[in-house]
Amino acid sequence: MSIEGWSIFALFWVVFVTSPGPNAVNCIQNGMSLGFVRSLWGVLGILTQATLFLFLSAAGITALLTASPAAFFFAKLVGAGFLIWIGLRNWLRAKTPIRAEEQPGGSIYIRAFLIATINPKSVAGYLAAFSQFVQPDVPIGQQMWVIVPTALTITAASYCTYTALGAGLGRAALGAVGNLVVRRVMAACFVLYGVLLGGSALPQGRVG
Repeated sequence: MSIEGWSIFALFWVVFVTSPGPNAVNCIQNGMSLGFVRSLWGVLGILTQATLFLFLSAAGITALLTASPAAFFFAKLVGAGFLIWIGLRNWLRAKTPIRAEEQPGGSIYIRAFLIATINPKSVAGYLAAFSQFVQPDVPIGQQMWVIVPTALTITAASYCTYTALGAGLGRAALGAVGNLVVRRVMAACFVLYGVLLGGSALPQGRVG
């Protein structure tokens, strides 16, 4: 990959991972509830998903998924249900103080991994990256040595920033009414993402 190609890819990836979505909401909520250090388990879950999708994209697996309407439809519905469930659960728990010891690092990691995996933006983004920036005349293995470190570094920086933002909001609103409001806004975002994801999976009928 040329310097120019790498620069364009890096800029694309910055826009891709910094645009608000379920991952960002989850990182902010983790930071508010658990503090910055413990919430890094969630960032690790996102990085695991990113690494997996990078290599699956290279192997053409995500392209195969989008080529199968039935599989993609099912994946979207499962993802929509999961996001809505997370949102409703967090809404109901908004009044209850969350204790860090009640959430093992493994559960934080798995939840973040699942949210990242069912995010439709992930499939679209990785397909875009590999269809636009991978050079067909260069072995994919050689390009992965550039693509993977670049993508993971930018991803880590982005979601660590979102987590730090959540930790700052948590300290500012700790024990205050604002804490309930912000946590319910985050929960509503999960439900909204789930509804939008489910709606996008439904066949588009004609009006009139």
